[in-house]
Amino acid sequence: MTAVINASAAGVIATAREAGAQVGQVLAARNGILGVLRETLIDTAALSAMDLERLRTTPGGAFGSCRFDLDALEVNPAQYERLFAVLATHDIGYLLYNGGNGSMETCRQIQEAADRRGYALTVVGVPKTIDNDIVLTDCCPGFGSAAKYLATSVREVGLDLRAMTTRGGRAFVLEVMGRNAGWLAAACDLASEAGYCAPHLILMPEVVFDEAAFLERVRVITEAHGACVIVAAEGIKGPDGRVLSMQEQNAKGYVQLGGAGEVVAQRIHQALGYKVHYAVADYLQRAARHLASRTDAAQAFAVGKAAVRRALGGRRGVIGLKRISDVPYRWRTTQHSFESVANLERKLPPEFIAPDGFGVTEAFRVWCRPLIAGEDFPRFRDGLPDYLHLRLACVPRQLSHYEA
Repeated sequence: MTAVINASAAGVIATAREAGAQVGQVLAARNGILGVLRETLIDTAALSAMDLERLRTTPGGAFGSCRFDLDALEVNPAQYERLFAVLATHDIGYLLYNGGNGSMETCRQIQEAADRRGYALTVVGVPKTIDNDIVLTDCCPGFGSAAKYLATSVREVGLDLRAMTTRGGRAFVLEVMGRNAGWLAAACDLASEAGYCAPHLILMPEVVFDEAAFLERVRVITEAHGACVIVAAEGIKGPDGRVLSMQEQNAKGYVQLGGAGEVVAQRIHQALGYKVHYAVADYLQRAARHLASRTDAAQAFAVGKAAVRRALGGRRGVIGLKRISDVPYRWRTTQHSFESVANLERKLPPEFIAPDGFGVTEAFRVWCRPLIAGEDFPRFRDGLPDYLHLRLACVPRQLSHYEA
């Protein structure tokens, strides 16, 4: 989920309507691929132009989401029989799927299965993830707005902390998302206006957490400025390669991370005796549409628009973004094969990480600044964002019930 995920949906729907009879009915699957399997399909024709504009500025997946992976065709052919039965029943010739690395693998699986069975289907992947870890794209829709929200929060908490610093020393740790890639943590560096400003230290999964070196840096910074603000990615790892903290692991081996900020704060307190506070950005960083980046919102809408146009041209694959120039920031949409993107992970390159491992380089700042530029405020009512709450019914089922 991202703050601008529905901008991509709005881009798809608006562009499909412009195509007229070439597209026909535009259906949205409730809860992603599960909606296709369950035949819970929403007709978007009821959405007015005003609804589409409000949808564009509403966070959270308006049509629902899922964390569900298709089985391999050889393992579960019945799953694909159901999938194509639903597609054929509703005369679906184009399938656009919005998501991250795993979702792009789902696209690849469906396209390959369609080709094998001779079903005329064009699949296009529409990228989104605040983690910014999809390969072959300059950035991922959703990242810029999350980065803007986090950097803003760090700048504000830095000012608050400086105002109440005491002789005893204080430290604040903000835990942000980032399982294996530290893009969001790194983006918080944009909050700093000078060496004494927050954030003072950034912990990224790409850099092994050296506790002794870290604590010494915290001590030096706190003695110089009275306080230290640290941003920690949830996936930071110690020398043994294990994450500092995780909540649980499910039956399929998926590990839910969380708690790194608390662990880091506790170690600061135990070693240095400072008063510590920590916070977990969690869903806040991906849902904060009230402070969305104008660049991010434009790119999210553009990849939805490009997905429709490329699908109608028979061009399958994953939509991406290519940077043309830094100043002024110029970009365009691109497209790549599923095989070159699916299940691959883009991490911070070495040239973006400071030599000491506790921050970023100017090259990263140059790359990141345009992505948080500009504001794209939603409409407000009674002092709060006036977000769209969809109440659209599904089209009538024509097939038997299916439990996925």
